[in-house]
Amino acid sequence: MTTLTLHPAAAASLARWHAMVTAQDLSGLRAITHPDAVFRSPVAYKAYHSADAVVLAVSTAASVFTDFAYHREAATADGLSVVLEFSAKVGDKGVKGIDFIRFNEDGQIVDFEVMMRPLNGVQAMAEEMGKRLGALLPAFKAQG
Repeated sequence: MTTLTLHPAAAASLARWHAMVTAQDLSGLRAITHPDAVFRSPVAYKAYHSADAVVLAVSTAASVFTDFAYHREAATADGLSVVLEFSAKVGDKGVKGIDFIRFNEDGQIVDFEVMMRPLNGVQAMAEEMGKRLGALLPAFKAQG
């Protein structure tokens, strides 16, 4: 396996991200998110657009998960994207997933995509996110 090096600004923001996750305090997420960032949900076909959408979706998801932990990390050759493997619980359902995070050269998150399995865990996550954000997130979806 080849070790890939992150762009310095991306590495700094990723370190901040890991510190926020460890502290269970995502209040600093906006500071490392580009205003036009995109969030891609495992339960929605269309992406959500804006830093507000990323912060709202990711912060809410973090509050739904319990026993959240990252296990493995990989980076792209350009040093601007990472893949973070995680496990967590949603209620009594165990989930595994990956966060794909793309940074720009200033270290800002420009794209945050989540993929999860198994289906019953994803469904539990969708139900809980719907309860908490059902009326709020649709406004951030791209048209078309």
